[in-house]
Amino acid sequence: MGYNGHIDYSNEGAMQMRRCLSWLIAVVLLATCASALGEGTADPAGRFTMAGLDDASTNHDWESNMFFRRMEERTGISFIFDQYGERKAWEEFKLNMGVRNTELPDVLFKADLTPRETQDWYEKGILIDLRPYLEEHAPNLMILLQGHPEWREAITLPDGAIVALPNFNELQNNNAMWINTAWLQELGLDMPSTADELTETLRAFKTLDPNRNGRRDETPLTFTGMWDLRYLGHAFGLVSNDYYVIAEDGEVSSILTTDENRAFLAWLNQLWQEGLIDQMGFSSLDTTRRITDKDAVMTYGIFMGPTPMNMVPADSMNQYSALLPLTYDGRQVYRDLTGDVVLGAFAITSECDDPAALVRWVDFLYTEEGCHLAQAGLEGEDFVFNEDGTWDWVEEPEVVATTVMADVTIADGGAAPGYSSLDFQLHFDDHDTHRLVTELQAVKQCAVLPYPIRYLTAEKEARIAALQAEIAPYAEQQMIWFVTGDVPLNDETWDEFCRTLTEKGLDEMVALWQEAL
Repeated sequence: MGYNGHIDYSNEGAMQMRRCLSWLIAVVLLATCASALGEGTADPAGRFTMAGLDDASTNHDWESNMFFRRMEERTGISFIFDQYGERKAWEEFKLNMGVRNTELPDVLFKADLTPRETQDWYEKGILIDLRPYLEEHAPNLMILLQGHPEWREAITLPDGAIVALPNFNELQNNNAMWINTAWLQELGLDMPSTADELTETLRAFKTLDPNRNGRRDETPLTFTGMWDLRYLGHAFGLVSNDYYVIAEDGEVSSILTTDENRAFLAWLNQLWQEGLIDQMGFSSLDTTRRITDKDAVMTYGIFMGPTPMNMVPADSMNQYSALLPLTYDGRQVYRDLTGDVVLGAFAITSECDDPAALVRWVDFLYTEEGCHLAQAGLEGEDFVFNEDGTWDWVEEPEVVATTVMADVTIADGGAAPGYSSLDFQLHFDDHDTHRLVTELQAVKQCAVLPYPIRYLTAEKEARIAALQAEIAPYAEQQMIWFVTGDVPLNDETWDEFCRTLTEKGLDEMVALWQEAL
């Protein structure tokens, strides 16, 4: 299995991030503006059959969506659709497909295939190797892969096969830190750039009534669980994947037992004891913390999320800016949640009689024009480029939000195969979107993928999962107790923490990741 930072155990913060890995402009637009699904059958006209997942909240109907109609005009290829709007139903379909208990479609689109599914289904002959077709039939994809060898490595199985094609996006949403700049201005404060400066900023947020309502109702920093707090670890140089490991210069190590992690937890305990971080952070959910009233007084100084609109109304988002990673030991570093590659978006099954045609079809989506078609529709009809190089929708925002996004585009609601152009995102003619994209890009410049995508054997994957089931719950709970002071952090308790992690197999976990690297 390949691991690129996805969460392997459930919590609200992690699930929120997975839900938000869609196109940023769509998120901004939909936030600022006020299907019947059936089984595909064989078609006498010889059309291809396509199955996939597209979240029902997008209101996409593949049968009538203009994206597929325009792709048919361009390529002559049409489909019979087996579209799923709910993940549970899609997972059931994939389960049946994996045991050959259902008729195979020709192609999977927005497939959300895991690396394990990709490998297993390839080995079982359910999915085919696309590599023999790419050189001749996917020149645009090949240009991207040649320019980014790490992208090619990420989608290539250990035997050299390329089975599932991805979505490439150099600005994947991340769990960024959003700071209330209106409060900074009100209090005459600069942006904090170190852990010590952040501590002082939080103290000011707590005591100086920055929202000027005469109450002590400010929460200097709110969070959801230890998963959110781990993003603050960068203030002590700590970044890791969900298995608490990081690969640097070819060497894999765990951050859990490091001196830096101990110092980080001691700092969090200080923030907790002073009431500078949310005292409900280990028990509340995003849904209960979210401020929805556009007239409400803002009470949050800092929170984590893909955009400010995950926590506050659109009318208040201009109060918040992305806080650049804090400096530690002379450098800025931040965790890149997914990297540039979202795996498993597109695959062709052994049922398909003409794989080359489908490879040519999908190759267009790895072009700038294909990016535009998937994300904004047709130039001149759905969107236009302005003289200054920016672009805008033809229709009014309300119409775009209610109709155009649903009936014309396809990029949101899950990862579609293709290339999401950073330049296109940066040049949307909307101040709020441009600001958010620019700020997220600045965070991205400091972000690193802690561990590259790797494909494990089934045996190693199972062993890592077993070790993780022992290590992660213990480590997370113990760190929470260190933060809250329920367990004092001293030499004795720290030694016990490190010793217990070793007993639970931390060294073996690191060794397995080292072998995979």
